Amino acid sequence: MDSDGTQDARAGHTGAVPGPTVPPPPGRAPASPPPGVPPVPRGTPPRPAGLPSVPEQSPAPRPTVADWLDKPRPDARPGIWRYGYSLPKAARTPGKLSPVTVMGLVIPLVVGMILWSFWKRGVIPYQWTLLRLFTPDDWWWGGTLVAPKKDQGRGVDALVAYNGIFFVLLVYAMSRLGGWPQACRYYFERKRQPARALLALLGALLTLSLVFPSAFPGVSWDPAPIVKPIFSLTFAISGSTSIFSSVLFVYGVYTALVLLFTWPFAHLGGWWPLARAWLAARNREAQERTPEALAESRARWPELREAGQHEAADILTAEVLAGRMNDVDCARVGHAWTQARSQARLAAFTDAVRRQGAAALTHPSGARDLPGRSARHDLLAGQVRIGRWAAGDGTPLAYGGVGTALGPETLGTSLLVVGPSGSGKTRQVIAPVVESLALQALTGRCAVVAVCAAGTALGPDSAFDVVVRIGNPGSVHDLDPYAESDDPDEAAALLAEALAGDLDTVGAQRAATTLAQLLGPYRAAYGAFPSLRVLRELLEGDPAALTVLREALADERHATMRRELDARVRQTGTPADPAPALADRLALLDRPAFADFFGTGDRTIRPFSLRAVAHHPLRVRIDLPEHGHEEASRLITRLVLAQFASVARDADRAHFAGLILDDATGTVTTESVRRMQRLRSQNAGVVLALRTVADVPEALHGPLYGAVGCRMAFSGVTTWDGSRFASAWGTEWVETRDVAKHTVFADQPMTRAIHALRKLVTGKAVTTEAVTVRQVERERWSASELAHEVPPGHAVLSLTTVGGEHAPPLLVDLRS
Repeated sequence: MDSDGTQDARAGHTGAVPGPTVPPPPGRAPASPPPGVPPVPRGTPPRPAGLPSVPEQSPAPRPTVADWLDKPRPDARPGIWRYGYSLPKAARTPGKLSPVTVMGLVIPLVVGMILWSFWKRGVIPYQWTLLRLFTPDDWWWGGTLVAPKKDQGRGVDALVAYNGIFFVLLVYAMSRLGGWPQACRYYFERKRQPARALLALLGALLTLSLVFPSAFPGVSWDPAPIVKPIFSLTFAISGSTSIFSSVLFVYGVYTALVLLFTWPFAHLGGWWPLARAWLAARNREAQERTPEALAESRARWPELREAGQHEAADILTAEVLAGRMNDVDCARVGHAWTQARSQARLAAFTDAVRRQGAAALTHPSGARDLPGRSARHDLLAGQVRIGRWAAGDGTPLAYGGVGTALGPETLGTSLLVVGPSGSGKTRQVIAPVVESLALQALTGRCAVVAVCAAGTALGPDSAFDVVVRIGNPGSVHDLDPYAESDDPDEAAALLAEALAGDLDTVGAQRAATTLAQLLGPYRAAYGAFPSLRVLRELLEGDPAALTVLREALADERHATMRRELDARVRQTGTPADPAPALADRLALLDRPAFADFFGTGDRTIRPFSLRAVAHHPLRVRIDLPEHGHEEASRLITRLVLAQFASVARDADRAHFAGLILDDATGTVTTESVRRMQRLRSQNAGVVLALRTVADVPEALHGPLYGAVGCRMAFSGVTTWDGSRFASAWGTEWVETRDVAKHTVFADQPMTRAIHALRKLVTGKAVTTEAVTVRQVERERWSASELAHEVPPGHAVLSLTTVGGEHAPPLLVDLRS
């Protein structure tokens, strides 16, 4: 995939997290490499030509490491860039009120005003029946049902109170009918503080001016029938005016009414939370200069202080504030502290920090950062930003317009990337993921193995601990085809998957049995597995090679292995013998171009075993042979995938292990799919990049999509590839509206004349609309949409975390 991504422009990133600040202190010896891992030079060579340069920063000042540490990282849904994340405004703001809702507010108001007008005029039937029912007869003229006595004061006050009670009940009924409380909450809650509190205060003052107009200068309207009915009801019940001489009673009524009409607005305006926030801010400002408050900053390592490690916390705080620590150092020391607490090694941790400061507990290579970065990373959250979720009608509000990120929690379910050459798979996904895992390897939390064609821009050689260049005479390292295995059956299974995993005529089990019949006796005789050249001779049935091997097994203690070898000899030349096919495949690696690799040749090359990845946070890059050895490259890729899945089963491994295949063509087999399904529970994951799903056998399309938890379709995929994604993503229930228009045929002559005139003026016949709303099940993304509606530089991505959380397939802008 040398050309992947070379035709796309990638925008520079602004506001990135802090990068490297200072190199490792000169003269300080790096930590010794673990056993079995070749040493890596500490020097940082100049950046090779042709590699993408680090994007230039904007003129805005870069955040300091302390600011980066204190940046909030709230919990979010899978695939969301958590660094400084906040819920998008569209998700916080309720939708607009529909016209039907607005009319529902206005119509009850108009109806209420009409009813109150009728009530004031006394034209409502049986209007005074309840008043006469609950008042004495001597308050009214005898035989009348409406008019009260004008000279009877209590009757007049009862009438005033009666009108006031009806007014309150009418307002309450109309407000409930029109949904006024819900509308008020809608308008107030969408405002931010302190504007929300100010609007609520204005609403409270307007309401109080309707109740107490005389208390507001310049207000001349009549008061609402609330205060006077209360006093009239009091007099009608007591029959005495002495209570009104009590200042406590009168002002108590006024105070109760003010509180009654102010409380709803205080609730809507959020006055109490705002007051508590202001008080808390004042207290925080008063206490923020105290040592206790300063210790709450993540840059001052509060977790160390809580454990009593004040000396180590002070040293690290000074290193951060002085700018001698970068984000890799902070993440590495934080991870080392977590491990030290779990393993009860606090003294060793404190001693390392006391002696080395910011450079404590560095990676075995001595590196504290990569030579350059092409993507944005957040090492505290373990994420790399690859783009931005595109906002749209089908996008959940939590995802609209926020950053798209990948991390071990999603890569642990494996990722399948499909897109044609030039769509940007390598540059926009594969390279950032490799860079992210390499940075996390420097913190001790990850090991990464990247397999790519020679010349692919996945980073300079200095960004990796081990670089294996298959077929390159200048390569320092060789690849162990047996992955340091001492079990002949395991080694045979790994080689069988590489040699015959894609052959339908040779079963993987038969191939593994054939190889085990040779590897077991050879190891028993010589204490090591054979080189690929010798193994090829044994598979071809070379009589001299088989005779020499049998003579080496002459000892009686090798009787079992002699029987294995004899069984292999008896099968040689039979029609069902898989050995010739395996020998032909092995001949692809036993060529002059690979003479010094895979344990052959006389030149000394340090062998590298992929098993080291299971024990150490290594950064490994394997460059496949150049053009002309495509079949050999696929064989090697299958071998690396089989070895990775085998070594990932190590139960003692605490760090994440990731394998990235820049070109997985010819790699997916029945056995590799089974192995990928088990990686999720083994804290490991695989990233597979394909130009088209047609590079995978058709029988494995369904199992492959089911084995990976994350799927990504780039712009330009065919409808055939899109149909596989559509089937994997399934369907969802959506609401559809069908509008049918029917022509209106009038029966009356006048109506027909009006319709004819309207058609003459507008040019359209009179119609009616019939709207049908249904719930239907539709594909999340159809094959046609994936093939024709995904813009260039975009992809559709679905994610699944190791914990089982899902992110639906959504459009991602990889250029943002």
